[in-house]
Amino acid sequence: MKGLLEGIRVVELASESAAFAGKLMADFGADVVLVEPPGGHVTRTYEPFLDDIAGPERSLFFWNYNTSKRGVVLDLGTEADRARFDELLVTADVVLEAEAPGRLSSLGIDHDDFRVRHPRLIWTAVTPFGRSGPRSQEAATDITLMASGGIAWNCGYDDHALPPVAGNGHQAFHTGSLYAVLATLTALVHRDVSGAGQFIDVNINAAVNVTTEAGSYEWLVAQATVQRQTCRHATVRPTTASLATAADGKIVHTGVPPRPQREFEALVGWLKDLGLDDQFEERFFLEMGVERGGVHLHELAGNPEAQAIFGAGREGLRFIAERLDAQEFFLQGQSRGLSVGILNAPEDVMADPHFAARGFHVEVEHAELGRSFVYPGLPFKGTAAGGEIRRAPLLGSG
Repeated sequence: MKGLLEGIRVVELASESAAFAGKLMADFGADVVLVEPPGGHVTRTYEPFLDDIAGPERSLFFWNYNTSKRGVVLDLGTEADRARFDELLVTADVVLEAEAPGRLSSLGIDHDDFRVRHPRLIWTAVTPFGRSGPRSQEAATDITLMASGGIAWNCGYDDHALPPVAGNGHQAFHTGSLYAVLATLTALVHRDVSGAGQFIDVNINAAVNVTTEAGSYEWLVAQATVQRQTCRHATVRPTTASLATAADGKIVHTGVPPRPQREFEALVGWLKDLGLDDQFEERFFLEMGVERGGVHLHELAGNPEAQAIFGAGREGLRFIAERLDAQEFFLQGQSRGLSVGILNAPEDVMADPHFAARGFHVEVEHAELGRSFVYPGLPFKGTAAGGEIRRAPLLGSG
């Protein structure tokens, strides 16, 4: 299958923090060559292992983050392998690396060492705090970057006696990787016009910070500190709870309450279709929302009428949720253009028919094991095709 990035060649220096960026480009069809040190990258030793048997070819962590890549082993501490690395760059469009600032320069194989000979090369460096600046040499992990970037402050429960919620799944590394991919694709488009490559310096901490939505700009602009809320955006002023228990006992999310006129019309119509409109005591406010053309967020700070209408929207969704099974609430709400959802367990997510319908489950063959396994497919789906997702490279397999 031809992929969106077919014809683009990426040389990736194996890492933990930028592996997701290489995975995305490889799964979308780029030829990504993963450069590992002798013995393999340390992530080959990360649990869990296939059948709980440790080994460099059995790490499910490594499998997940290195799909569709090819591999080569180079000892960049030797002159011979540095020369081989140079040879790889002759046909490369992109170098993706997450080395500690200064390491590659000390070996004579940094961006500045190649840009004269490879002027079209795009070099993307992903580091915790950027290549330069006062924090460039600080050690960091995914969880410390989430904390310093602001995610930890923003995520948690209404009860602030409880600690912040630590995000799982390498969220900081994923965020930095997404910025790396977006910047790299932009640089490729720029090169098509200008003919010139460029150096991209991705600061994971900064990438995390600018994805905290209101959390950062409330602090920077309004000089106000937001507070954590259960399954809601952290804000200065507390908002009404968004979770509800459906009739079958599952937890659902009532989403963002109606704001435009059409959403108030949808909610009023939903109550009528269910025969519940006469039972909902705040129906009057919903109808006011229709008549006045909806409510605007800026009104909620000091307009009691807008506040009452907005609150009635939330309560109307909760009122319906408590009377329907979770799946019914989700499907009916979504069909009406209302952003409601279910808090599913991981196994329920994988069983969701929506994921199956969009081809999220991909069967990947491991010929060396005589087995195949179900992998998560592409996170984005558009008009352009993704590539064929393949197993991660065996150590030094080419």
